[in-house]
Amino acid sequence: MIVVTAASGALGRLVIDQLTARCPADRVVAAVRDPGKAAELSARGIRVRIGDYDAPATLRDAFEGADRLLLISSPELDPTRRADQHRAAIDAARQAGVGSIVYTSFLGADTQADGMTAAHHTTERALSVSGLPHTVLRHPFYSEAFLNESLRTAVASGHLADGTGGRGLNTALRSDLAEAAARVLTEDGHLGRAYDFTGSLWDYGQLAKALSRLSGRPVVTRDRPDRAPGAQGWLEDQVRTGALEQQTDDLLDVLGHPATPLDQAVSTILTPPLTPQPPSAPTRARHQGPHIDLA
Repeated sequence: MIVVTAASGALGRLVIDQLTARCPADRVVAAVRDPGKAAELSARGIRVRIGDYDAPATLRDAFEGADRLLLISSPELDPTRRADQHRAAIDAARQAGVGSIVYTSFLGADTQADGMTAAHHTTERALSVSGLPHTVLRHPFYSEAFLNESLRTAVASGHLADGTGGRGLNTALRSDLAEAAARVLTEDGHLGRAYDFTGSLWDYGQLAKALSRLSGRPVVTRDRPDRAPGAQGWLEDQVRTGALEQQTDDLLDVLGHPATPLDQAVSTILTPPLTPQPPSAPTRARHQGPHIDLA
């Protein structure tokens, strides 16, 4: 039996989809904080159990009978509380007799113990001393933080606001990361491994060309003169330092095929396509950056 935590979240649902394509639905358990948000999963024959990161007793019950557990990292922003939640889940897994754990970590968590990787670093250390067989999947930033509905506005205006300084991004779509997790959960040979997942490197110049090619409208990048507010500005700061340019073949190797190419990801966002704009029609440029979704 395979148990997936945070199964009603964006990544969790995609993993459930991938798992049920590979094994019977009655072998999959969705552990969620609120079963009311998982009615669709229940309707598909998937067992839904209460598994609340803040209630360890529910985690022990949710993990009962699991051969393999996918521990999707908590959405909690405070690193101390997040690490405590993960440790509670690992303890619950040990008490429930779980066979092995697959944990969704973050790139750099093996060496960096501060900032965004702090809770992941602590969790990886907790796994290493837990005595439980485990696999670590270190994720990059999700492509959806950059590739989302805001691209339609860029097409409409003809300008793609760029605060990345032309540096590369190694992001990956949730769907690819979900498939990789499902493969690790259903295949042999992954225990004891730590994978550094990255997608193919891309940049905003390539993104503008893809938008132009796929929409039939010219789109050019426009450097953002001021730092974007909030999480978007912080994320673009990371890109400008080259922090998102690390490349490995781990995602390719686990998937057994290349990750989703940029054109395909953009095409999905632009479907249905915008109506081609007559050359004589005026356009109005807007500075529009992507909505940031880091979780």
